[in-house]
Amino acid sequence: MNKKEVAEIKKNFSSDCGFFTMGKVLSALIDPEKNIVYQETKLSHLLDSEDLELIMENLKKALSGTLGKNLREYPFPKEQYEETPEGEELSPQKFLYALLKSRLEDDEQNTAFLQRIAEKIEYVSSFAVFAAHCTYSVMKKNKNDDIDEDNTLDYNFILTAICPVELRTDGLIVDDEKKIGRKPNSDRIIQPPTDGFLFPVFSERAPDINAVMYYTKKPKDPNVSVVEDFLGCEFVFTANTEKEVFQNILSKTLGEDLDYGLITGVNEKLAEFVDSSTNETEPAQVDSAKLSSVLWECGVSQEKLEYLPQVFENATEGKTLTAANLIDRKTTVETEGITVNIGKDCTDKVQVSTVGGRKCIVIALDESVSVNGLPANV
Repeated sequence: MNKKEVAEIKKNFSSDCGFFTMGKVLSALIDPEKNIVYQETKLSHLLDSEDLELIMENLKKALSGTLGKNLREYPFPKEQYEETPEGEELSPQKFLYALLKSRLEDDEQNTAFLQRIAEKIEYVSSFAVFAAHCTYSVMKKNKNDDIDEDNTLDYNFILTAICPVELRTDGLIVDDEKKIGRKPNSDRIIQPPTDGFLFPVFSERAPDINAVMYYTKKPKDPNVSVVEDFLGCEFVFTANTEKEVFQNILSKTLGEDLDYGLITGVNEKLAEFVDSSTNETEPAQVDSAKLSSVLWECGVSQEKLEYLPQVFENATEGKTLTAANLIDRKTTVETEGITVNIGKDCTDKVQVSTVGGRKCIVIALDESVSVNGLPANV
């Protein structure tokens, strides 16, 4: 799925959209011991309107964030399509496809779905699961690239949100009589989802059962067990790992040539690349050739660049890197006991120079200066 396709599904994921319908909704609570302590399946229009609104809000958050960071599409490995030996459980792809075909109307299958989640996904606390079978009527285009209202395709999908449950047992409350006192009972508060997935994906405005879209609230620390153990897919770099790999490539390729000017220059070039790709359907990607071009523009010699393709290949195992995950919108200079944060438009005001025989960071003071919020004379 590209940015445009994700945006289309998210935009139309609403009860106000005439092309969208939500059928059965599965709600469940799983405790820290992996027991399913609550399970209910209802048609969406039979749910209390306020409850449905909150469930839809949590489900929609599983479509939010940045593609390449919070949202990543994972293809199912080829072995998941092989015939399942008798007595063995279905592969994740086959299981999700069967769940999709059931439209969440098979209680036994719904329970098996929740049991898989409980057994295979790692959580340290209780968590709630919300899943819904949805249909989006996709209006196709004719040869003139105009919408053809008589030509539609139903995109049926299962959207799932996994939400941690916070147990609150202390604190003060205001009761119905406007009195302040301690909480009479513990409260279990369902938090926004930390993980979720969409199956099948929406590709070229049609369903594609060969992949699944995974959502994480924490792109720097995703729940790998959802991807590898539950979905059975090969986990790719996190946003944080991509940046670490990129920094390792620069260090191995450039070594002692890495200085303030080169580091900030590369960052600026990549930031420009990301900004210029904002309207593109796919997130901007950096491969060996793109990085080589950026480094050449920043003054790196051809001799140094000869080693880049092999270093890049070894570090990424042939994968590309998401450009947005490699850049910093502010520059941070650190030394022992001192941290200097520099805005993206002010990197040229900072230089490394030798003063009195010592290496120093020199900051040009073109504007007024404040210290701890107070204007200071310099």
